[in-house]
Amino acid sequence: MFNEVYDVIVVGAGHAGSEAAAAAANMGSKTLLITMNLQNIAQMSCNPAMGGIAKGQIVREIDALGGYSGIVSDTSAIQFKMLNKSKGPAMWSPRVQSDRMRFAEDWRLLLENTPNLDFYQEMVSGLIIEKDKVVGVKTSLGIEVKAKTVVLTNGTFLNGLIHIGDKNFGGGRAGERAATGITEELIEMGFDSGRMKTGTPPRVDGRSLNYSVMIEQPGDENPEKFSYLDITRPLQEQRSCHMTYTSPDVHDLLREGFDRSPMFNGRIQSVGPRYCPSIEDKINRFADKDRHQLFVEPEGWNTVEVYVNGFSTSLPEDVQFNALRSVKGFENVKFFRPGYAIEYDYFPPTQLKHTLETKLVEGLFFAGQINGTTGYEEAGSQGLMAGINASLKVQERDAFTLQRDEAYIGVLIDDLITKGTEEPYRMFTSRAEYRTLLRQDNADFRLTPKGYELGLASEKRLRRMEEKQSKSDAFVQFFKDTSVKPDEINPVLESKDSAKVKQQDKMFKLYARPNITIEDMRKVEAVDNYIKENNLDSEVIEQTEIQVKYAGYIEKEKNNADKLNRLENVKIPSNFDYTKLKSMSMEARQKLSEIQPVTISQASRISGVSPNDVSVLLVYLGR
Repeated sequence: MFNEVYDVIVVGAGHAGSEAAAAAANMGSKTLLITMNLQNIAQMSCNPAMGGIAKGQIVREIDALGGYSGIVSDTSAIQFKMLNKSKGPAMWSPRVQSDRMRFAEDWRLLLENTPNLDFYQEMVSGLIIEKDKVVGVKTSLGIEVKAKTVVLTNGTFLNGLIHIGDKNFGGGRAGERAATGITEELIEMGFDSGRMKTGTPPRVDGRSLNYSVMIEQPGDENPEKFSYLDITRPLQEQRSCHMTYTSPDVHDLLREGFDRSPMFNGRIQSVGPRYCPSIEDKINRFADKDRHQLFVEPEGWNTVEVYVNGFSTSLPEDVQFNALRSVKGFENVKFFRPGYAIEYDYFPPTQLKHTLETKLVEGLFFAGQINGTTGYEEAGSQGLMAGINASLKVQERDAFTLQRDEAYIGVLIDDLITKGTEEPYRMFTSRAEYRTLLRQDNADFRLTPKGYELGLASEKRLRRMEEKQSKSDAFVQFFKDTSVKPDEINPVLESKDSAKVKQQDKMFKLYARPNITIEDMRKVEAVDNYIKENNLDSEVIEQTEIQVKYAGYIEKEKNNADKLNRLENVKIPSNFDYTKLKSMSMEARQKLSEIQPVTISQASRISGVSPNDVSVLLVYLGR
């Protein structure tokens, strides 16, 4: 049936698998995407939204490299918000509310129109390994498909177990069976595995809700978009979300079910996401709080199905129903389906290289929740990187990795490979030490040239980025070179309670004042004329404003990154024997032997490795 040898086989078609398949195929590799149900490609298993704090930066990075998540997020959006606008631009994070059905459909159509990509619906139950190298996969029907590389993106399906109250049953997602066979085979090969948990809230009938007693949450007045390409457009109309709160009565009703809760009666042994706890976990851990926010999110333009964000739960369905009926606006609620928790297998990511290739089996890559992460965006970025590197390996080209000062994707992968994770890993801006450099607005400057070199980002995308960069650089230079007279600028400064000037001064210096905006500067005729004559769009203007106002911070962070990157250039020989470094701590020797860091910089980030241990290593390598 499958006579040819594929360059890349991608197992699983969630967010990681879809990005991996698209990347490999677009880079010219003959690719096969195998999944248990082709109707569920890029399914939004949990909340119908993309982006958010730090996650929005990742979606923009995927887009800048030539991935599809940003495009699909734009084409299926029903609402757009730029979060954290009251803070500095390093914290701004784009987020869209999505039409769940359209999101999956748009992804499938994009993939079907991708050259070099084949599809097959079946469960992969095992791998074909020869001499510690993967050479294909086996399906549950006994079919063998040969490949030069394999990317596993199994999501929550590996031995998935769904919990609702005191009931549990095998499944990878509501209504879909679990995947079996792969975990056991990988353990036999010497891989370590563990169990993690995630959960999802009830879905309800929007027609049964009373929105008039809730707080409306509209989208931005002037919505932006994710993709840097001009093939997508900002939304012209948007759907509102709503907000309501739990109450002490709701909490009391939920507590009545605690004795039947799998979280509290020992049925669930694994660790769930710390920053997205279930409602029962919230009222148990934060017993002093008498209410918690609930966000009421529509699942699409036309459907009446609603996602109750903040009410993730695995309590019995009758407890969920009774408690939710006591929430303001939910008095007559009708359920589409109850919330549930799911346990699944993952493989500690310290068993991977920075390329996401496994250390034990050549040509085998892991991406997404199999690596212990949570979130569509984290999964999609790993899928993209695994697909890129699987394709590069087949083409015998140099591997592609991103440093911590180059992308949130680089931070994510370095954290996983270097530190590992014992709970579902979620990206935050606080995890990135260079977040002033890694802003959502400049992801194209940082990554599109790299995507173009890989053959992933188109020439059109590169030229668009270069035009934006040259226009914003020129506009910054205009402010540096152009002086303004007191009588031109003082009325502007006075209107903003900013100190007036007594003599002619450079515009850059005045524009850099914290309370002076581009709208203020446009009151100076020369600035307004420059914008009109050069036909500058909002992206260029925003980029210029950031470069002017944050120039000092950006320069300082670049210098810090350059200092640390010198340690990235100090390579450690592969399979280095750390046991001979007797003056190093026992813990450091154990951790370094297990993780086998590639550079001194990576070694310094491993938990348990002290600055003294790094000094010992540097001295030894210096000899």
